[in-house]
Amino acid sequence: MNIIVAGGAGFIGSFLCDKLLTQHKVFCIDNLVTGSQKNISHLLENDNFTFINHDITKPLADLPSVDAVFHLASPASPNHYSRLSYHNLAMETMMANTLGTLELLKFTQKNKARFLFASTSETYGNPKEHPQKETYNGNVSAIGPRSVYDEAKRFGETLSFHFWRKEKTNIRIARIFNTYGPRMLSEDKRMIINFINQSLVNAPITIYGDGKQTRSLCYVHDLVEGLEKLMFQPNTSGEVVNLGSDEEHTVLEYAEMIKKLTNSKSEIIFSEPLPTDDPERRKPDLSKAKTLLSWQPIINLEHGLKKTIDYFSDLKT
Repeated sequence: MNIIVAGGAGFIGSFLCDKLLTQHKVFCIDNLVTGSQKNISHLLENDNFTFINHDITKPLADLPSVDAVFHLASPASPNHYSRLSYHNLAMETMMANTLGTLELLKFTQKNKARFLFASTSETYGNPKEHPQKETYNGNVSAIGPRSVYDEAKRFGETLSFHFWRKEKTNIRIARIFNTYGPRMLSEDKRMIINFINQSLVNAPITIYGDGKQTRSLCYVHDLVEGLEKLMFQPNTSGEVVNLGSDEEHTVLEYAEMIKKLTNSKSEIIFSEPLPTDDPERRKPDLSKAKTLLSWQPIINLEHGLKKTIDYFSDLKT
């Protein structure tokens, strides 16, 4: 098959390219705003891999006929759309998930290909349902600081289903929960990255809020396996499926785990207020993924954290 991975030089996208190349020809499309050519440098000599530096909000140039389009192209860290960020990508985030989604859907329809939109657990907002099922409509602010990501993803889902209903386009949606692993960007300032980088230099481990808020973390290799199954298994057209881990821990527990695994002398401190609209609890209901895809995460949390710690430790040497 010929497969497009939009956002293929990013954290998740690059691992997806790795996996798909074992059986398919891959066209990696990325404008490198948050992706990195370093993530795909090992693939550039592969005859079945083509890197195209392109902004997906613009129409795609002529390509060979493709069979599947994975849309993972979007800044994803709250740091990318914070008003205090040195690298504010609010507009890029909104456009990638709206206009970019539209352009990729038009391309998919023209090629009569399969399409997967990488949505997010953020569509559930600060949920009042726990764990979150795909049928839950969410508790989301359309005007809060996180809305440039949340609402753009929600509209990307709306666009995808419009094409499914009106054009019979073969679409499916993955609502991706917190994912971690090597190749995450340090400047994303995500919880796991912060805790690891602080622990490695024995700096204070800073926790937002009281640390009682929960997250469920899925290792990137498990997530990629789920994305591949959702795209290619039968009876997935028009489906929305949660992908993530249902092993729930508090933020404080993650900090303590990482401190222990790094043998750090860091002090855990509670010096930062909880960001606006930050979810208090997040955990997917994976019943649908288990039934429809025969998928669930299998990589042990401690094993995944060690792999991630090793990656960031190597970056410091």
